[in-house]
Order: sequence, then structure tokens, then C-alpha cells
Amino acid sequence: MKRILVAGIGNIFFGDDAFGCEVAKVLSRRELPDGVRVKDFGIRSYDLAYAIMDDYDATILVDSTPRGEAPGTLYLIEPEINKLDDEGEEVVNAHSMNPLRVLQMVGSLGGQSRKVYLVGCEPDVLESEDGRMGLSEKIQAAIEPAVNMIEKLIANLRGGMPASAFASENNQNQIVQSNEDK
Repeated sequence: MKRILVAGIGNIFFGDDAFGCEVAKVLSRRELPDGVRVKDFGIRSYDLAYAIMDDYDATILVDSTPRGEAPGTLYLIEPEINKLDDEGEEVVNAHSMNPLRVLQMVGSLGGQSRKVYLVGCEPDVLESEDGRMGLSEKIQAAIEPAVNMIEKLIANLRGGMPASAFASENNQNQIVQSNEDK
């Protein structure tokens, strides 16, 4: 049995940055295979670092991921963990969440991130002028497709199929799925 951590990341006070938190909420209500743990880590970077070190076979991070595509575009990215470097910046800030820094912290603590995947969503509104919480309409609409993408990734990982094979179905190292494609 493969152990998989699905980690929702984000700040609920910054609009679409709460995407990972909302996806984790939906996934936590689903029936998932034994060994799959879903948790909303919010901005608790230390908690996430220590959770990753709890001997998971794979970690799926779910976060807002601005990459310049249309809002609501989903990404499945397999970062190259062995190429992470510390450029002298603060490794982890207790008041924010930077997945790259969390993975660096895992290494600095002597831990090891086995397989790591990022399911990201192109945000639309990261901060609203009126301080309103909640996802924008396009990002809200991306939650169910993201959940489906994660469930398929989990099934592939548990079935022994590497995510790179999942990505190669589209002949790329990352899968990009736009709401405009539907």
C-alpha cells in the first residue's frame, strides 16, 4: 500500500490563494483509498514540512500557481526535488507558505521528499480591495476538475504508474488544463 499525502496550501484571506484549502476540503469529504491523507495546511509551513517527513511515498501539494495562463487553468507539475537550492533566503516563514521553501526545510532537517507533485490553479484575484474572502467564480469552477485530477493521480500512483507516464499522455512534463478548453 502506498502512502500519499495531499496537502492543501493557501491563505483564506487572500481570495484565490485559498484554492488549495478549498480543494482539500472537498477531497476530505470523498472516500479515498487507505493510506491517503488529505489535510488543509493553510499557511502552516512547519506543520507541512514535518508531515512530508512522515514517510509518505508521494506528496501532492495543491496551491494557487500564477504562471500567466487564463484564470482557472490547472497544472500538474512534478518539480525536480534534487535541483532545489537555497539561495541564502529565509528557508521558512511561519506567517506564509512557500512550497519551495518547505521542501528545502525538509532537506535541511535531514528528511527526504520522495515524490512530490503540485496541482496548481492559475488565480484570478489574490487580494480584494474590500477584504472579501472566498474564491472568484473561475477558480471556484476549477475545484471539481482539480479534485478529479488528484483522484486520477492517486489511482495512477497506487497502481504503480508514475506521474511522468500520466503527464506523457499529453507529451509534456506538466499537464495544463484550461477551463476555456472545456
